[in-house]
Amino acid sequence: MKKILKNNLINIGLLTYYELLFALLMFDTYSKDTIISSFIYILFSSFIITVLTNLFSEKLNRIFNYIIYFIISVWFAGQFTVKSFLDSFFSFSMFGIADQVTSFIDEVFKAIFYNLYGIILFFLPFIMFIIFRKKFDFNILKEEKKYLILHLILIPLSICSYRLYLDTNKKETLGIYDLYYNVNNPNLAIQKLGVLSSAYIDIKRSIFGFEEKIVSVKEYTEEKIEKPEEIIYEDNKLDLVLDDNTPDVIRGYIEGTTPSKKNEYTSYFEGKNLVFVVAESYSEIAVSPELTPTLYKLTHSGFVFNNFYVPYYLSTIGGEFQSLTGLYPDSSILSTWRSGTTNFPYGLATTFKNKGYNAFAYHNNSGYFQDRNKYLKSIGFDNFKACYMGLDIDCDVWPQSDLEMIEKTYTDYIDSDKPFLAYYMTVSGHFEYTFNANMMAVKNKDLVKDLPYSEKPRAYIACNIELDKALELLINKLEENGKLNDTVIVLLADHYPYALSLDEVNEISSYERDSLFEINHNSLILWNNRIGTKEIDKYGMPIDVIPTIYNLFGIDYDSRLFAGTDLFSDKEGLVILGNRSWITSKGKFNSTDNSFTGEATDEYIEYINNTIQNKVAFSKAVFTTNGYKYIRENN
Repeated sequence: MKKILKNNLINIGLLTYYELLFALLMFDTYSKDTIISSFIYILFSSFIITVLTNLFSEKLNRIFNYIIYFIISVWFAGQFTVKSFLDSFFSFSMFGIADQVTSFIDEVFKAIFYNLYGIILFFLPFIMFIIFRKKFDFNILKEEKKYLILHLILIPLSICSYRLYLDTNKKETLGIYDLYYNVNNPNLAIQKLGVLSSAYIDIKRSIFGFEEKIVSVKEYTEEKIEKPEEIIYEDNKLDLVLDDNTPDVIRGYIEGTTPSKKNEYTSYFEGKNLVFVVAESYSEIAVSPELTPTLYKLTHSGFVFNNFYVPYYLSTIGGEFQSLTGLYPDSSILSTWRSGTTNFPYGLATTFKNKGYNAFAYHNNSGYFQDRNKYLKSIGFDNFKACYMGLDIDCDVWPQSDLEMIEKTYTDYIDSDKPFLAYYMTVSGHFEYTFNANMMAVKNKDLVKDLPYSEKPRAYIACNIELDKALELLINKLEENGKLNDTVIVLLADHYPYALSLDEVNEISSYERDSLFEINHNSLILWNNRIGTKEIDKYGMPIDVIPTIYNLFGIDYDSRLFAGTDLFSDKEGLVILGNRSWITSKGKFNSTDNSFTGEATDEYIEYINNTIQNKVAFSKAVFTTNGYKYIRENN
């Protein structure tokens, strides 16, 4: 009895050590609900481990103990390291984008080296079991094993206690109950439920699947003063017919979503050319009139969006996904996106080709990486050039030059007898930001040598100088060929430069940024040479860009088929961060502690949270059910 009790107390202590150490290293605070629910789950887990490591022979008990604590050490250390490398915790759904890690193996080893202290701390219990193995007695006599029955009884009691405690949190949006039963967000789950509980949820959902439900959303309205001269615009919607087999989530979202309306900017750019750029790790912090004059001009004229954010989600593939689809990214759907098998009748290139455009796509890294050649084709890009796929640039340097990509490609479309769409995914802004491992930083080193910043911020600016040169060349060539006035340039980032620390970001930021909200603030370039400067204060993010472009270019589309909304429409602006925190004109909601900074009613906060759940559920269902294939226009 004493041996089993002692071993159980050791398990409780070690699991508490893992969870507490992780919390101290990764988070600023833990809520009371998190602490209590985590400890109950620790008890549940310890009872299982105690049974498995005391039921058999001494040798088997010891082997099971080594295996269990090795796996636990790997899991905690892995989560700690992956977060530092990808700025996101690991989930099994990320296996679909595993080549993103293996392709940057040098950076992976650097991440392991820089986080070695944490890895050692998480492996310490396993190491101690080996070093002091004689101190731990796993030789449980036959008559003692009958006391394991008590633990077998405690296992279901502890899990019942856990779920009963979750129930006390049932009404809290994005609380521990929601995350355990209703919401799939690994980052938030780890912070609020603990690593052990969230691991169980992740494994279960990876095996059996999980679908968030559409919730009923009562439209939140505020009293408006009607103006007699106000123009009444039509809805941006089509006469859609939903197949009888349409999944409930797809049907529920479309039927429950109020369409956005057309507006004064509908068809504003109809018939013009479009150059659409998703810029690797671009941020407004790199922009200055002296070093990046073209970017400075583009961000300070045309449509200037003062409250645009680019939420980070799983590096480039997540950022490019939300920019090109108007849907909210989720790690569980990115592998399907990569396969290129999802129907996209309103995909970017398909839509513009239907309007009589020639469509081209370019990337100055490997076109096969992350299957970019497949998912770009799924949205209509048949003419795609990249390294090792017809793009004649120096592909042996890292990162490759944006300037060289523009030099080698603008002739494909500049003399086109039709309007053109040219899409670029750049790479010059990619980390690592040093002057020995980054060729774009080396190339432009002399231009930043006198800046009063540390090495990484200077190297980052040097990389963006290459992007600036590329845009300068493009604008000059458009002007030389008489196409500049009839061309619109759209540029946004795939994510903020997460390889810079917050302190390094703030070295070159014009204001002090925090690590949750303002780290994601960025500029959206929407520029044409003839429109002057028009400032827009509405809040927005990348999922809003495609609907905005479609409205501006006079494309007939249904606003209910996207998670984003036209930035010029009557819909309220909304920024959704990776952990489901959010920003609107009324303030900021922090999902980690459910706090709101600003002025809003509880009804409003619930409305936004429910709206976000529906946008996320719909976005995922488009891929898990190939949802667009069930929808057609009633012609």
